[in-house]
Amino acid sequence: MIVKTLGRVDYAATVEAMQAFTAERAADTPDELWLCEHPPTYTQGIAGKADHVLDAGGIPVVQTNRGGQVTYHGPGQVVAYPLVDLRRLGCFVKEYVFRIEAAVIQTLDRFGVTGHRVAGAPGIYVRLDEPGSHAALTGPADPLDPFRGLGKVAALGIKVSRHCTYHGVALNVAMDLEPFHGINPCGYAGLETVDLVKLGIHTDWASVAEILGERLAAQLTP
Repeated sequence: MIVKTLGRVDYAATVEAMQAFTAERAADTPDELWLCEHPPTYTQGIAGKADHVLDAGGIPVVQTNRGGQVTYHGPGQVVAYPLVDLRRLGCFVKEYVFRIEAAVIQTLDRFGVTGHRVAGAPGIYVRLDEPGSHAALTGPADPLDPFRGLGKVAALGIKVSRHCTYHGVALNVAMDLEPFHGINPCGYAGLETVDLVKLGIHTDWASVAEILGERLAAQLTP
C-alpha cells in the first residue's frame, strides 16, 4: 500500500481526486492510503437528512456519496482515505469496516485510550468518565439515550465502486469541537463528540497520522 500525506486540502477537490483514481484504476493498480485534514466543512452522506444540520454558521455543507449522515471535518482531525481493491484484499464490506475500526482502536491504544464499537452505529466511541477503561460496554442501551456516558472520537463513512473503496475515517485529535454542536453528529441528536485533547491526551497531528496510517496499512494489506 502506498501511503501519501497530503496535508490540509479542500474536501470537494479531494473527493473528486478519489473518484478519478477509483474510476481509472486497473486490477494491478497498487492500493493507496491518503492522510489529510480539511478546512472547516460539513459533509452529508447519502442517508443524510437536511434537518440534522441545525446551524451551519457559515460553514459550507457539501453533499457527498459516502455512506452515513452528516459529520464535520476541520483542522486538527486526521482524515484517512483508504483506496483499496476489496477483491485483492479478499474481504467483503462488513469485514473492511471492522478492519478500519480495528486500526482506529489500535491507534487510540497507543495513547492509553480504549476505543469501543457500538452496534448499529459505525465509528469509534470512548467512555467519557474513564477513557482508558477496558471494561466492555454491557447491558442494553437506553433507547432514549443510547450513547449515555460515551463520546464519539472517530467517524466512518465509505463508498464502494467496482469493488474498490474510497472515503474513509476521521479521527479527532486537537480540534475546535464547537462546530459539532451545529449538527446532529452522524444523525444522532445530542451525541457528544470528543477529541484526544478533551480526553486528556496532548499530542500532535503528525504523530497520530503516522500511527493511524501504519495500523490501516497493516489491516488493509493482503
